[in-house]
Amino acid sequence: MARISFDLQELQAFVAVAERSSFRAAADDLHLSQPALSRRIEKLEAILGARLLDRTTRHVSLTNVGRVFLERSRAALDELESAMLGVSDLAAQLSGLVTVACVPSVAYYFLPSVLRDFTAKHPRIRVRVIDEGANTVLNAVISGRADFGVNFIGTQEAEVDFKAIFKENFVLAARKDHPLARRKSVTWEDLTRERVMTVDKGSGNRLLIEAALAKSGKRSQTAIEVSHILTLLGMVEAGLGVAAVPQLALPLTTHATLVGIPLSQPRVSRTLGLISKHGRPLSPAANLLYDMLRNAGRAARA
Repeated sequence: MARISFDLQELQAFVAVAERSSFRAAADDLHLSQPALSRRIEKLEAILGARLLDRTTRHVSLTNVGRVFLERSRAALDELESAMLGVSDLAAQLSGLVTVACVPSVAYYFLPSVLRDFTAKHPRIRVRVIDEGANTVLNAVISGRADFGVNFIGTQEAEVDFKAIFKENFVLAARKDHPLARRKSVTWEDLTRERVMTVDKGSGNRLLIEAALAKSGKRSQTAIEVSHILTLLGMVEAGLGVAAVPQLALPLTTHATLVGIPLSQPRVSRTLGLISKHGRPLSPAANLLYDMLRNAGRAARA
């Protein structure tokens, strides 16, 4: 059996380029010149006898061999780091990059407080956030672009492990000077006389609302459609109408302009969960953030 020998630095160089999809960004992370980084990658490919990366002037992507080698390289580096640090001081000294994908409403109000605590405890761990729609978040986890995600879809996917952490209701977002803002609750029937705004039909949140309304025999009338919930809230704040949004889309503390009013008949809710690729273990660094988000979700649910 042939003996393959390469330096740890070459393995780290490959993982950095693969994760950043950029020689320039990876070189900055590793404090190397781009030519030096390229030489490490070329040496690694020569030793393996296979091309790991496809390069153009503007883009870097993994080959099929590169995708397989990336997973094995991450696992090898994680095991080596765990062995070097030891179990007792792993959490204090661990470094690396964690990529988490999450829907924008989570990224805006729920995630920041968790990341503040996480980075204070683990300053050597870098975090990248992919804040996109539910389908993009799901695909990022399945494809390996993200270590794990926070989403409200994925329970039906065989490739995904879904662990529920938080259930939230949809509320009516309105300006504080809107007549409905004085109500303790409103029904969907109350909205027939209002200018109702919503996210577009490609949104997972829109599908949840329409499915719930269809079961109750109700229909929603839409005055304005947008692509993102945060844009929707901006429209509400500008006084263009009202909108049904997930509770987490609104600040946990009192907002200067907006208020969230409970919506009923029917009550529409969604369950947020941590999603990860089935059969692919998390790195020690990713596992730390995963556990912190799970605990924060339980605390919010309590």
